[in-house]
Amino acid sequence: MPELPEVETTRRGIEPHLTGRRITQVHIRQPRLRWPIPTDLPHRLQGRTITRVERRGKYLLIQCPPGTVLIHLGMSGSLRLVPPDAPPRPHDHVDLTLDSGLTLRLHDPRRFGALLWFDPETGNHPLLAHLGPEPLGDSFDADYLFRISRGRRISIKALIMNSQVVVGVGNIYASESLFLAGIRPRRAAGRLTRAEATRLVAAIRQVLEASIAQGGTTLRDFVHEDGAHGYFSQSLRVYGRPQAPCTTCQTPIKHITQGGRSSYYCPTCQK
Repeated sequence: MPELPEVETTRRGIEPHLTGRRITQVHIRQPRLRWPIPTDLPHRLQGRTITRVERRGKYLLIQCPPGTVLIHLGMSGSLRLVPPDAPPRPHDHVDLTLDSGLTLRLHDPRRFGALLWFDPETGNHPLLAHLGPEPLGDSFDADYLFRISRGRRISIKALIMNSQVVVGVGNIYASESLFLAGIRPRRAAGRLTRAEATRLVAAIRQVLEASIAQGGTTLRDFVHEDGAHGYFSQSLRVYGRPQAPCTTCQTPIKHITQGGRSSYYCPTCQK
């Protein structure tokens, strides 16, 4: 699934081509995604000018006053900028053609993504209403993480993967961040010390920023707006490396399952 770094990489890739551009045509080939695409979307969008392209968690927000297009890439979705006469491939579901001549094309083989419309003046969209702070923002700091972890019996990995606590820390990035912070993924969140909270916040920021810089982590079929793959997977220290030597101490990496998801850690470096 595209995570925060992949979505942020996509946002940065498409933003220069969308901001200030007018939408001249909307073509919906397949409206049945995770939630149906609004039938009046072409009417709402055609002729609108895009003022900003933002990200909230794993959601892309294309501002077209007086409304906003909300896009989620689901399990295997991607956005690409193509010439308007580029023939659609299978699973190319939506085209937004711009006055520049380029077309923003939504590709989603599993159709688990979303393309919706809402008016911010009437309130936040329900999908955004309960999201926690951005991990790269000022409101996510050691004091916040330490405070919100108090009395929690769930694992620290489950806590930082909870989007109501902090957005965008997916499974891969949680494992990598906990390794850098020296904390085992099964540790009860309530046992986190203030010093560990400081290390973990710094590690989450470091891992996410490194992944964004390298274009995200591509493990299956996610590609960026230009069709290029991310390369952060080549820098993973523990995730997907069971029994491989730890890059720090050479101890074999352990693999466990938490909540139906794989976790990886070094039994020596992480306590």
